[in-house]
Amino acid sequence: MKTKWVLFAILSTIVNLLSGCESLAVLDPKGPQAQTQANVIWLSIAIMTVIVIVVCAILVFVLAKYRDSKLPKEYEPPYIEGNHIVESIIVGVPILIVIFFSVVSVISNNKVEATPEGYKGQDPLVIYASSSDWKWHFSYPENDIETINYLYIPTNRPLEFKLYSFGPITSFWIPQLGGQKYAMSNMVTTLHLAADESGEMMGRNANFSGKGFAENTFHVEAISQDKFDEWVKEVKETANPITEVRFNELLKPGHEGQLTFTGTHLGFSPAPEGENAGHHHGSSDSNSNSKGEHMEHDHKSSNSKEKSAHNHE
Repeated sequence: MKTKWVLFAILSTIVNLLSGCESLAVLDPKGPQAQTQANVIWLSIAIMTVIVIVVCAILVFVLAKYRDSKLPKEYEPPYIEGNHIVESIIVGVPILIVIFFSVVSVISNNKVEATPEGYKGQDPLVIYASSSDWKWHFSYPENDIETINYLYIPTNRPLEFKLYSFGPITSFWIPQLGGQKYAMSNMVTTLHLAADESGEMMGRNANFSGKGFAENTFHVEAISQDKFDEWVKEVKETANPITEVRFNELLKPGHEGQLTFTGTHLGFSPAPEGENAGHHHGSSDSNSNSKGEHMEHDHKSSNSKEKSAHNHE
């Protein structure tokens, strides 16, 4: 009877604690990649819950049935060589669990690394996401604009992020769209995402990169394609161009608000891919005429005068 009351008290405490918690971002997916990961998490929780319940039930049964008080005082346990059935279960069940989770991991990893299901065959919106201490720079070559610390994305269109860093290794992570991926200097990694519904989300650097790491976050807003086109049009009408001088200022350690520019830094500081891979991107000897992949406009930023950034805070 006491055991039942103890279990009831523990269960009540857990329920009361969890009832005050906000929903976890990773379990509130807004895109197919995040949905795949959430499904794997829930599957893992379910299987582990079953294992814990079964093990605890067996433990309680053994403790109750074979407790010392039920045996005579002169009882001496017999010497047992072993039980092949029990040993097979003890070894075999964990092996089957590991094999099952290995297969699930391989299948789910292949899904999240590829273009999301339902979006194959569509032209993705390519966004170069680069980090510096302690900011995120988002370059839209297709739209010829650049933002700092915030990201607008269209819904129902595949997204292809090109990740790299101007400093230490960082980790690009939007929990409600997919898992994290590292951004490193002198190389580009690719992350495929998509947003199925409109809404605001939080993104951040998930890898410690210095004293400003805690504030190395960015705002994400998923909007319809029509609203996205309107936003691009507004930026081109109101924002000032990004210049090499201004960009170099932004690379210095520090925090900034949400900034918006026309043009991108890819014209004078190309991403480290292709012929630029392995080079020190962002250095003073960068070729101002070189272009990043997918560039459609000549920014000619070296001839423009420095202007203050248009702030969208």
